[in-house]
Amino acid sequence: MRELLLGLIGVAAGSALGGAARYFVSGLIARTVGETFPWGTLVVNVSGSFAIGFLAAAADVQRLAAMPLLWQIAVTGFIGSYTTVSSFSLQTLTLAQDREFLRAGGNILLSLVLCLAATLSGFSLVATFVDHTSP
Repeated sequence: MRELLLGLIGVAAGSALGGAARYFVSGLIARTVGETFPWGTLVVNVSGSFAIGFLAAAADVQRLAAMPLLWQIAVTGFIGSYTTVSSFSLQTLTLAQDREFLRAGGNILLSLVLCLAATLSGFSLVATFVDHTSP
């Protein structure tokens, strides 16, 4: 029961920080480049994808599976709250409803390609600097 409670508190703390970070980053990007395209959400999702790839590789290398609370705080809490499929979905739907089909399609394509590339980049960055042959 203690482990479950610590996990819930960890996820809640990570979620609070991730949500605040998403609000800040997305808003900063929107204020900087405008809101005719959901650049803020795209930047948040791509940077979050990079972070989860990096942390997944680091967890594999550093045996962080033995530290589930760290994963719960950082990945389930922070990154789970920081990235947002729901905003992506609503913004894409709104673009389509406004008959901005090229922008809606661009958002789908850019999100998919850039998020997958960012996840791979984060994972690969760790793999580049770590010798997987040592215990």
